[in-house]
Formats: sequence, C-alpha cells, structure tokens
Amino acid sequence: MSKFEEQTSGYVKLRRGLPNLNKKLAGKAPIAVAFLGGSITEGYGASEPDKTSWRALTEHFLKERFSAAGATCINAGVGGTNSTFGAFRFKEHVLHRGEIDLLFVEFSVNDGGDRGESIRGMEGIVRQCRRLSPDADICFVYTAAEKNLSAEMPFNIAVHEEVADRYDLPSVNLAARIYARIEAGQARWEELAPDLVHPNDAGYALYAEDVREFLNTALIGDSSIDGSSNMDLPSPLDDRNYEHGVMLNVREAAASHVGFTIEETVPEPLINWRYGAEHLCTDSELALLSFTVSGKSAGLLLFCGPDSGIFEYSLDGLTFHQVNLFDDWCVGAFRPVIAMFSLAGDQQISHITVRNTGLKDERSKGTGLRVLRVFSG
Repeated sequence: MSKFEEQTSGYVKLRRGLPNLNKKLAGKAPIAVAFLGGSITEGYGASEPDKTSWRALTEHFLKERFSAAGATCINAGVGGTNSTFGAFRFKEHVLHRGEIDLLFVEFSVNDGGDRGESIRGMEGIVRQCRRLSPDADICFVYTAAEKNLSAEMPFNIAVHEEVADRYDLPSVNLAARIYARIEAGQARWEELAPDLVHPNDAGYALYAEDVREFLNTALIGDSSIDGSSNMDLPSPLDDRNYEHGVMLNVREAAASHVGFTIEETVPEPLINWRYGAEHLCTDSELALLSFTVSGKSAGLLLFCGPDSGIFEYSLDGLTFHQVNLFDDWCVGAFRPVIAMFSLAGDQQISHITVRNTGLKDERSKGTGLRVLRVFSG
C-alpha cells in the first residue's frame, strides 16, 4: 500500500495525490492553479472574496509554498452554475492563459438530482483537463449546504466520488468536516453560513484550513513520484460525457439568424457573469436562428431575467420543443442560464433551429430571448 493510499480519512481521500505538482515543487518551476466552481468558489458571502474566501486563502498558501518560482491562480467560479456548464466553459475560462498545473473542482452544492447529468459534467471536466492540460493534477472539493450535511454520504458527493474513484483523483470533503464539527458542538452552520449555503469569513477560514491540511499532506516535494499515468484515460463512466464540450461565439456559430440584433452591453441588473457579454437579442415572435454543431451534445447559454420569454428548438426543422427557463431568480435580475438539447443516438452533426414564440411565463415582463453562446460537443 502506498503512502497516499494509507493517508485516507473521512474528510480527505488522497488516492494518487498531486504527483505532477510535487515535481514542480521539487524543481522550483512556476505553477498555474485554477479554481472551477460556483458562487462558493467565487467567494460569495466573504467580506472580501479575493482575500477572505477559501479560494483566496488557498491561493495565498500556494503562493507562499511556491514562492521561489511563483504561482498564478485563476478564478473560474461562476455563481449558480453546475458541472455541465463547467465542462462547456472549461477551455474558455480555465485554459485561456494556457495549460495549468492544478485544478480544483467544486460543484457538489450546485449539481442537481440527475446522477447521469452530474457524471457527464464532472467526467467531462476531468477528461477535458487530462486531454488539453495533461500535466495538471485535479482535486475535487465538496462544500457544505443543508443537503450535504449528513451522517450518510450525500447524493451529489457520492456521485462526484464515483468520478474521483474512476480517475484516481484526490478529494476534500469540507461538508463532512463541517458536519463533524457541528455534531461535536464545535460549530453551528447558521453562524458559519448565514444563508445556510455561502460561508462568511469564519466559515471560509475553516474551509481553507482543511484544504491547506490536504495540501500539506499531498505536497511532499518528492520528484520521484510517478505522474505519467495522468496521461492515461480509463474508459468513461458515461460515453456521452462532455469531454469535447466548448462554448462557441454567437457571431460565428449562429451566423444565420432573422429578427435578432447583436448587443455588446450587458442587460441590467446582471449577476453571476463577469466575462464577455456580446449576445444575440430579440423580443420578436418572428425571430429565428439556426446553427450546426458537431458531437453528442448541444445547447445554448442564455441571459435570462425579468423580461425573458419562452423559446422553442427543433433538431429536424419540423418538430419543435418549448423551453421555459423563467424561475424565481429571473424576477430580480439577469443571469447566465444553460439550455441543453436532447440529441438522438450517436449522431455527430446536428442542425438546430431556435425560434422565439412570443409567449411568456406569467411572472415575466416580456418575451425577450438573449443568446450568449452556443454549446457544442
């Protein structure tokens, strides 16, 4: 049994650890670290997200540990988003500066109850990272919410652990550590996270402490650790995972459109988005766009908000399926929302038509449709 296999607790599973990062530590080479996740990765709830969130505190620790060569850290957190979206935005948001050395992945709170979709998202992120940045180590981080605070293994964490086991990835179960502190009378969740999801500075400090403990165990500076098998990918858990998922610019991907205008300014008020805002916009029920994607999956990234309407899509130009994405969050602000389309079988090329219906949810103020990106993969 290896040292890493021995050092497994209820909170941390080291598995293969961080072999490639250890080589960097031994060789004094600079590193690039990315944090991919939702609002907890962004640092929502912290007094200063870029100073007091678990991401920022972990970044500070890594910069101290790799001070001889330096560390560059990438905040790829987007509030309210799941691992499906994470897989499609991985290349644009994580690898925009080039290959990385370490990837933290945090979606255990935002992933929903669909096991298959969560597998496809998490596995897609892992396989895409292994393919496009093969020297990167990957670590899953499981944060707390009421659904993740349990003596039993919570559903979303169990699903993510299936992927971690498959690819021999380390994982840090922050939710289990919080639960243990609560059971021992050492903490109250409502005091660490007033909205029961997003930690305050005290809660983030505990998260960072546990991640730092993992890193101190995993980073032993042993350059003899073999990380070469990072290149080897086992057969997938789900062959429809989003390994090849990408976001395409609407100006290029949806070149054929009628009744839309190209807008470069963000709709207001806007939350959970700090990237490029160029998008196709319409409120006409005659508006239509068509595009072609390659791969086993397709979808759209939309700005949804107070005046969003109902749209429909077709895979054959004849049969249309209505999509109403309006929810309680739309009432107050615009935000990025994904819509995935059900492709048939193993087809590799899909011609998709999207059109506005002029219909709306009873809570909406309009029939708007704003298309930010096209998903292909």
